[in-house]
Amino acid sequence: MTEAAAPQAPHPLVLNIQYTKDLSFEVPGAPAVFTHLRTPPAVSISLDVQVRRLEETAAVYEVTLAVRAEGTNPAAPKDGEKPEVVFIADLAYAGVFTLNGIPDNQHEPILLVECPRLLFPFARNVLAEVTRDGGFPPVLLGPIDFVGLWQQRRAAVAAQQTPAVTN
Repeated sequence: MTEAAAPQAPHPLVLNIQYTKDLSFEVPGAPAVFTHLRTPPAVSISLDVQVRRLEETAAVYEVTLAVRAEGTNPAAPKDGEKPEVVFIADLAYAGVFTLNGIPDNQHEPILLVECPRLLFPFARNVLAEVTRDGGFPPVLLGPIDFVGLWQQRRAAVAAQQTPAVTN
């Protein structure tokens, strides 16, 4: 005799699907750049998290981790010139998340901290693969402090909302 399985409560955070939303990689000086680049490029990284609600009647959101990596020739540029850009990689890696039974006042930290934390290893891999396949050493992103980024974003919003004092 078997007992009927008790219905399980839905998980509070569900990753429905994850995907590469947009990806571009360019080598502006190809093929010449490969003949004079003697050391690995210096790489600068910018990162942003974007959230968009997909359904008005349910807590379903698209969270996008946007990463831009720009590699420059580390050789000293001539006086007053910018370093030579050797590659630009832009990646938007996204996931569709459902929040079940989570109070509205807790959505923001989950969407801006936990969701990007779940997407990060996959975005990191895509960026490493595309830069390697583009002829450069793979760009390996280090750990990201998503809590710190969220706190910076909140501080910036609070600063914009603070009225300026005039004399």
